[in-house]
Amino acid sequence: MRRGVKVALAGGVFAVMVGGAGYGAYNLVNGVTGDSGPSSSGPEAVKAGPPTGKEVGETTEKFLAAWARGDAEEASHYTNNAEAASLALTGYREDARLTKVKLTPGKAAGAQVPFSVEATVTYEGKSKPFAYASELTVVRGVTTGRALVDWDASVVHPDLKRGDTLHTGEAAAPPIEAVDRHGEVLDKKDHPSLGPVLDQLRAKYGDEAGGTPGVELYVQHESEEEGTQTLLTLAKGKAGQLETTLSAPAQKAAEKAVAAYPESSVVAVQPSSGEILAVANHRDDGFNAALEGKMAPGSTMKIVSAAMLIDKGVTKAGSPAPCPNTATWQSHTIKNLPGLAPNENATLADSFARSCNTAFVKLADEKGITDESLTEEAQNRFGLGLDWKAGVRTVDGTVPASPGPDRASNMIGQGQVQLNPLNLASVTATAMTGTFRQPVVVARGMDDRELARTPGSLPASTVQQLRQMMNRTAVSGTGAPAMSKLSGNIGAKTGSAEVDGQAKPNSWFTGYRGDVAAAAVAEEGGHGGDTAGPIVAAVLAAGS
Repeated sequence: MRRGVKVALAGGVFAVMVGGAGYGAYNLVNGVTGDSGPSSSGPEAVKAGPPTGKEVGETTEKFLAAWARGDAEEASHYTNNAEAASLALTGYREDARLTKVKLTPGKAAGAQVPFSVEATVTYEGKSKPFAYASELTVVRGVTTGRALVDWDASVVHPDLKRGDTLHTGEAAAPPIEAVDRHGEVLDKKDHPSLGPVLDQLRAKYGDEAGGTPGVELYVQHESEEEGTQTLLTLAKGKAGQLETTLSAPAQKAAEKAVAAYPESSVVAVQPSSGEILAVANHRDDGFNAALEGKMAPGSTMKIVSAAMLIDKGVTKAGSPAPCPNTATWQSHTIKNLPGLAPNENATLADSFARSCNTAFVKLADEKGITDESLTEEAQNRFGLGLDWKAGVRTVDGTVPASPGPDRASNMIGQGQVQLNPLNLASVTATAMTGTFRQPVVVARGMDDRELARTPGSLPASTVQQLRQMMNRTAVSGTGAPAMSKLSGNIGAKTGSAEVDGQAKPNSWFTGYRGDVAAAAVAEEGGHGGDTAGPIVAAVLAAGS
């Protein structure tokens, strides 16, 4: 029996529908551009410039029609990477077991065309419908001048990245029932930010948790650490229970807090143990920036810089650290935030609480301070840049030894320093207790992994001074507005990180209350206390 392909025109768009048992010829009606007609039989001249609306429509129709009827080879020739497209679209049919494919393009916005997908997943007698939305972009071929689909794995499914594939079959790992420190079940529905974390935990600990796999349509990520991502369950497996260090109350507070601010992330840890209490992100790209981001942390880095200056004997909390309008380091002039009045009589505690950049820059060339000093403090006291094994994938901070202007810039969290909210929450936890405890989301005993350790702890006098300065920042300094509703033993540090090309700086904030330390970033959120501050305060208020 032949498989017929029909193209239905409705509401100015077309739908490519595949039915029957075989693949056959098809008739094509132009529903994107409203223009149809014979194509030139002669050789086409190489064109330049962006594709026209007509070209976008024609290329989209031909690509989607070939894909819909299962002709991966033909569909690939309408892309600018035929080899990758052919492999992906062949896998769509043969590995993901997706048939009866219906593709419906929406209205083009320039060269971008959104489209919806309806298909059926079938595996060993089990079938389920599967629907989602994606989009493609049409570009001009560099050498041919043809209008072609700009190939990317996300065209096939928006959750696919380069190197990822779709599969249907027995799940790569048994499902898990992740529970928090109080025994409450954590799921993606109630805690959407935990999606990447739960997927990684399943991939790594699913077998150990004692479950049995079901049958699923899933994304196989290229990275083994990232594991798989379930898109559709055809037959449920039996979940094994996995205990985590997370706290449902803290997680709920974190999810709610980041929801109010776009492109924001937050992490909370327990300083006495290093256990991660909450991880939340609110980002359009779905990236787990809370644990894997790499961004300049701005003045929150002054926690580590202050500890280094104290440990090196350069100054103390109550010793002079003048705050002029500007400071120059190796021909590089650094300023304070607008509106910050100079204070030539300031102490280190004064300049820390007011987040004075110039005070720290002026101390960068004091006796005993080298290009390596901040790096050594960050690694040997705060555990940054070591190989953390938290139970899920993390990026563990970068504080490189930097000659030239970057030595001073690093001290105020610019230059070459790169952190994420997990790193910063851990820095605050270490400042509170004096001892670096590597953050974990699953107890070490689950797999006997080796945790990162530092050569030594912070001196007791340094801890006392850091806590004094952070408390002052939270009570009467730049962190006071955000922390004003919190009582008890509190501390904070604000940060604003300038990023090239951004109209506003990234907002950073970290703080502690009792046995909880939290840190947040909001991209283009402005001053630290304005955006990241309320996020951290809300998480600290929830406790553990």
